[in-house]
Order: sequence, then structure tokens, then C-alpha cells
Amino acid sequence: MNMLKNMNDALQYIEVHLEDDIDFGKVALLAGVSEYHFRKLFSYLSGMSLSAYIRNRRLSKAVIDLQQGNERVVDIALKYGYDSADGFSRAFREWSGINPSDVKDSTVFKVFPRLTFQLTLQGGMNMEYRIVEKEAFKLVGIKKRVPIVFEGQNSEILKMAQSITEEQRERLQQIRNTDVKTVIHASFDFDDGRLEEKGELDHLIGSITTIEQDFEEFDVMEVPAGTWGIFSTEGPFPQALQEMWAKIFSEWLPSSNYELVDGPEISFNGDFADPVNVYSEVWIPVKKMD
Repeated sequence: MNMLKNMNDALQYIEVHLEDDIDFGKVALLAGVSEYHFRKLFSYLSGMSLSAYIRNRRLSKAVIDLQQGNERVVDIALKYGYDSADGFSRAFREWSGINPSDVKDSTVFKVFPRLTFQLTLQGGMNMEYRIVEKEAFKLVGIKKRVPIVFEGQNSEILKMAQSITEEQRERLQQIRNTDVKTVIHASFDFDDGRLEEKGELDHLIGSITTIEQDFEEFDVMEVPAGTWGIFSTEGPFPQALQEMWAKIFSEWLPSSNYELVDGPEISFNGDFADPVNVYSEVWIPVKKMD
């Protein structure tokens, strides 16, 4: 499967249909992956959400229409999917810094070129992975909606960790009955602006278990049986872990024969005795492409 060609075919389809309602089922078919996987993969490769890319391309094309044509603002608004001239004008002003009605008299224009994906070779970090089939399990712990943060410590997650009492830590330790004997971090239900470091996600700090019992005050997420890509690295924390996340989505997924499925993204770390050589492991739910 030529993933690179398929991704670019999907982008070409989007480009041709910027003035229409885009059929994302068709986009996924051209990309050769699910819509969910395409959206996530696009975001990691481009650094923006798919919806932001489409919005910016439509506004960029609107600049040319406003500059060179004689269409009314309301007609251009409808052409690019806006319900009203006011909504279009507001979005256009936020994006370009000027009103649509001022474009003809302006000598400076903002444009947003279309994207194409090209192969680049990168390195500098060891990353080991394995594909594992796992039975159903539970994530049990403290859950909270937190802001999305890429670099450095997430202060809200740090507050979550600090809020867990010693008694709770002991109970979470007691229910760990799998091969993961340490504290896990699980993220899920991401907002659309994830790759622009916008929005929020659900984050759970706790344990992996298969025990059937009442977990009292703890939050519980049931995770069905499935296939997991499991990645490991060693290095300074949290930099090595964050670099591994980036490489999984920007390098491994585009070149692998697997796609993401909806589910939690799990990470945990080993001993912090040597902070420049901390073992980290990441689990992502995947399935083999047809």
C-alpha cells in the first residue's frame, strides 16, 4: 500500500471539493484508512486539524474570489459553506486581519497554500515496538478533563497526581494484576484542536486491572479486547516520552500497515532514580489495514 500516494489523493479530492460538502467517507476511501485514522494521521503530519486545514483553504480561495471577481460577499460566504455573510466576515477577519469588503482596495493579501505530503528521513532516537493482542481490561483511577499540552509538564495533570492520597495509591497498587505494575496515564476523548495544542482531553491516572469489583470512588474505563502497538524508549523525562509520541504518529503510522482505532492512549514510566535515563512505554490501539 502506498500510504503517501493515498494521503495525497485524499488531499486532492478535498481540494477539488472545497466549494461543496466534502464526503469524508470518500476521503477515507481514497486514503485507504478509516476517517478516524485519516483525521489523526493528518493532524500529526501537518500540525493542524483537518477541519482547520479545510477552513483555511476555503478562506484562502475566497481571497482570490474577492480580489478578482464581482461576486457579492454573501454569495462567496455560501459558496464556501457559511450560513451567513456575517459569519463568513467574522471568520475571514479573524484569519486575514481585514474585512472581505476591503480586499479589493488592499495591496497585501494572506494566502494559505494547499498541502502535499512528502517522504522525509529523520532519526536520532531509538524506538522499539511490538504488536500485541490483549484481552479486555479496565483503567481504574482518578479522571479529569485537562488542557492539551505538548511540551513540558502539564500543570493540571501534575495537580491530579498530587491530589491522590497515600491511601488511594495503596488501593490502586493492590488491584494491579497484570504485567503493568506501575502507575499508568491514559488519555482519551481529545478535542479536535489536539495538534494545535488547543482544547482538552480526558486524562486518567491509575492502574490497569482485570479484577471484577466495586472500585468505590475511583473512575473506571472498560477497554475491550484488541490489538495494541506498544512502543518503548529510554531517555530524559519527559522529553524522550514526548519525542516518542511525535515519532509514533509522524513516522511509524504512515509507514506501517496499521491504523488507529478509537480508544485510550496509555503511557507509563519506570524507575526515576536516573532522570536522564527513564524507561517509558506507550500503548496505542490499532488494527491491521485491509
